[in-house]
Amino acid sequence: MNRDVVTTVDLMRHGEPVGGRRYRGQLDDPLSDKGWRQMRRAVAGDAPWDLLISSPLRRCLEFAQELSRRRGLALEVEERVKEVGFGAWEGRTAEQVAAHDPDILQRFWRDPVRERPPGAESLPAFRGRVVAAWTDALARHAGRHILIVGHAGVIRMVLSEVLGMPPIHLFRIQVPNAGITRLQVQGEGEAALPRLMFHGEMNRAKGKE
Repeated sequence: MNRDVVTTVDLMRHGEPVGGRRYRGQLDDPLSDKGWRQMRRAVAGDAPWDLLISSPLRRCLEFAQELSRRRGLALEVEERVKEVGFGAWEGRTAEQVAAHDPDILQRFWRDPVRERPPGAESLPAFRGRVVAAWTDALARHAGRHILIVGHAGVIRMVLSEVLGMPPIHLFRIQVPNAGITRLQVQGEGEAALPRLMFHGEMNRAKGKE
């Protein structure tokens, strides 16, 4: 393994979808007009990436397809970076979820491992697919600069993995719409050392750190 290889990965959350804030999970809503503006503004200027990887959900993929065409970048669609499934909460606002139990969201945010919504994807299953996608991307594209267009849950899970955070603390990480998080990985395989360069920032894509 080459310890001198540096792989840069930018993780970008989608912009606002049609319908605004709600537990959308794997519902396939497109971006709103505001969401398109947020994402286009976030990548204005130079595009430092060698390729794009996108969730298959429309709020990510349609923007990634546009950026791919506009910048002449290869695009991979990765099923494993879909958002976590929220089960019975899919499509519901926070107010609707908490209507009959005002403390339900606080319990979930404090312990998303044991306080999952009914029918939700388990965190071990979610972690397994996201970490597998992350590991595969690093192995296949070592030494390149990748943009992954995905979801808040995916970004939280990648950060928890590379920073050694327990999954119970996922919601201590705030992920804004169209925010960009950059990780640099020195080396390959088990010897690789990931470093967080910045998190959740807007319009930082153009500057290579």
